[in-house]
Amino acid sequence: MEKISESDFLEVVGARVHNLKNIDVTIPRNQLVVITGLSGSGKSSLAFDTIYAEGQRRYIESFSAYARQFLGNMERPDVDKITGLSPVISIEQKTVNKNPRSTVGTITEIYDFLRLLYARASEAFSYVTGEKMVRYSDDQIIDLILEKFYDKKVLILAPVVKGRKGHYRELFEQIKKWGFLRVRIDGEVVELTKRIQLDRYKVHDIEIVIDRLEVNADSRPRISESLQLAMKQGSRIFE
Repeated sequence: MEKISESDFLEVVGARVHNLKNIDVTIPRNQLVVITGLSGSGKSSLAFDTIYAEGQRRYIESFSAYARQFLGNMERPDVDKITGLSPVISIEQKTVNKNPRSTVGTITEIYDFLRLLYARASEAFSYVTGEKMVRYSDDQIIDLILEKFYDKKVLILAPVVKGRKGHYRELFEQIKKWGFLRVRIDGEVVELTKRIQLDRYKVHDIEIVIDRLEVNADSRPRISESLQLAMKQGSRIFE
């Protein structure tokens, strides 16, 4: 038979907050536990004003004296002893977000920290090729173009619409005002001097043709200039 350790439980001894009458309770850890009872019986007093309050107080006490002076001191709840208490999170009993896709992560704002952690500490891989995604500098991109496409004619493109529906008449007019003459629509290069009519109910990919050139040693300055312009235009998002 597996031996049960004291660390497997959260134990509350002598809780007297609000309606609690010197109660003792033992709660198993790593399990979903529901506290039920009549209105006014002390459910919230036990969960929020005793267990959560003590966990928050201990967390703040772990800060330096300098940090605590800005947070203030928290009073210890009226309880004799609480053991087995880990860092805790409290979610209020009211709806704080009307988004039906809200989760514990978004409501408690842990989601923002997880995004930052994954962005900084993780390694991303392309779901299309399975290759590791890396970040290149401008010079590295130019060197890669010279290496892979030397003596070949290439198009330098700036994606502005990717996998979205619409006719995009206003977008084409705006691109012409920016001074560009061609776009690539769903893989086909089209001149903007012609009237373009897209099916608004189909998904489209639209890219601005920034430059057309032959890659060689003499074209490096031109590639660099076109690349900078492509990066600028590609950062636009057309709604």
